Amino acid sequence: MKMKILFTDLDNTMIYSYRHDIGSHKRCAEIYQGREISFVTDQTYELLRRARKRLLIVPVTTRTIEQYRRIDLGTGEFEYALTCNGGVLLRNGQMDEAWYQDALAMIKYSADEVKRGIALLQKDDNICFEIRYIMDLFVFTKSLFPKATAAMLRSELDGSKVDVFDNGAKVYIVPKMLDKGGAVMRLAHQLGCETLIAAGDSEFDIPMLRSADVAIYPRSLNIGSFSGREMVCPNDQVLSEWMLNAVLEQEEDLICS
Repeated sequence: MKMKILFTDLDNTMIYSYRHDIGSHKRCAEIYQGREISFVTDQTYELLRRARKRLLIVPVTTRTIEQYRRIDLGTGEFEYALTCNGGVLLRNGQMDEAWYQDALAMIKYSADEVKRGIALLQKDDNICFEIRYIMDLFVFTKSLFPKATAAMLRSELDGSKVDVFDNGAKVYIVPKMLDKGGAVMRLAHQLGCETLIAAGDSEFDIPMLRSADVAIYPRSLNIGSFSGREMVCPNDQVLSEWMLNAVLEQEEDLICS
């Protein structure tokens, strides 16, 4: 029997911030400092319960380990989860040290460029948050003018070694080799996955989507050239519900014969 794996992003793919209107039929998925800050729709919860009985689901997120552990979808712990943009693998909630050390080795060539980026951020008057070097993997901060900060970094840093992202107020410096696509390919190979299904909604997810056999994403996201099967969610649909419905309804067709 061929292993069926769905690699899925979390924020705005499976769960949604309190700022995002997903209707009143929802349940809390994350509490931070006593506040309910992320939610999952009731329908997503029911679909996820069904889907976990039929295929392996692996969350893939840029969140840190601590941020990931705040999430509770109500369906039990996931056997595998990729955090820190794929730099950390959790097995039944515990960090796989060998995976992490391999990730550090892969991105060692970009460490000096990442540190140069930190120095540039320290001189940027637009920065309005601490500059975090997450587990020596990637850099995260916030800017009053994130697009300007990101443009400055792109003009100064070696684009063959690092990528720069901005998302809302957030700004990231990420080594080229540290992406969700490479991480899901590594784990899929370890687990013997023959068909890789991936779902995501943001620029961070594009390498993962383009590495998959089946890519599920919202119409608003342009993933560029892709040779696999695309399943594009209409912009007026909740991606988590649409994605899980599609996977459950077309499960057999999604698996290569």
